[in-house]
Amino acid sequence: MSKKPKPPLIERLKPFVAPLRVDGSGEFHLRSYKTSERGGLDKEQGEKILDANRKRLSDLQERLYAQDRWSLLVIFQGMDASGKDSAIKSIFDGVNPQGCEVTSFKQPTIHELNHDFMWRSMIALPARGRIGIFNRSYYEECLVTRVHHDLLDKEKIPRKLITPGIWQERFADISAIENYLSRNGTVILKFFLNVSKKEQRERFLDRLEQPAKNWKFSMNDVIERAFWPRYMAAYQDVIRHTSTPYAPWHVVPSDHKWFARVAIGSAIVSALEELNLRFPRVDKASQEEFAKVRKALESEGRSGAGGATRVVKRPVKRPAKRG
Repeated sequence: MSKKPKPPLIERLKPFVAPLRVDGSGEFHLRSYKTSERGGLDKEQGEKILDANRKRLSDLQERLYAQDRWSLLVIFQGMDASGKDSAIKSIFDGVNPQGCEVTSFKQPTIHELNHDFMWRSMIALPARGRIGIFNRSYYEECLVTRVHHDLLDKEKIPRKLITPGIWQERFADISAIENYLSRNGTVILKFFLNVSKKEQRERFLDRLEQPAKNWKFSMNDVIERAFWPRYMAAYQDVIRHTSTPYAPWHVVPSDHKWFARVAIGSAIVSALEELNLRFPRVDKASQEEFAKVRKALESEGRSGAGGATRVVKRPVKRPAKRG
């Protein structure tokens, strides 16, 4: 009895992607998403999927780069110690660094504050054929700035423009820009690493107990922890108002880092698979020239390595002179 063929990769990854995807088509409530979900997998099964995703992502990235038409923007958001850094390192392990760039957005500099809130992100967008990874992003301006209202003063916005509707305005601006980018060939994937307050506490303690991780700890992280309810309310509002089919959010259970990596990697691979990426085809004239070069190289091999290879160049057509 013949074995049934395996379903396409996208179908196999769907169970780890679909339940987490938020595209604005329905109501969204953050409390409905469990932070400890594991997708029915154990860690060993997860590692196998993660490894397979890495290999496929490496191949897809090469095709993306060669085709030079699409670009991919991957945005990571989450509370401190939610696993953003380690997820980026693990998921993109093995991807050619020439076609992939990570931008980490810290506290805005004076120069950045002299521009609009989207400016520093816009100059870091990936070019065609590239993968751009944002570790935090322009969404910070609807999160930390919303939790700490005094930060708005540092953005030098005219006071009459700072109204109670400023957050709705920013949601609209972000969605408009993401729509514009998608219409120009940038695939946008946004991930909220949803970690529990209890798990964050354990990770902070781990950083304090292990000397090699002490550098990761900051007293400011503990201070921000006191604002947890306000951050959760801000994230709910952000995801609810900026989830679209062209720039969906994925609410990723992150109490188990290995499963977060499985879910994120699966979503990225699935999105690239849907682009049907292909290596560019060589035109007929080039194929004929390649055949001549191949023949010359093979002839050189038969006659010895000392012989020179004569490559026939195509004549260059020059524009007619203007009289």
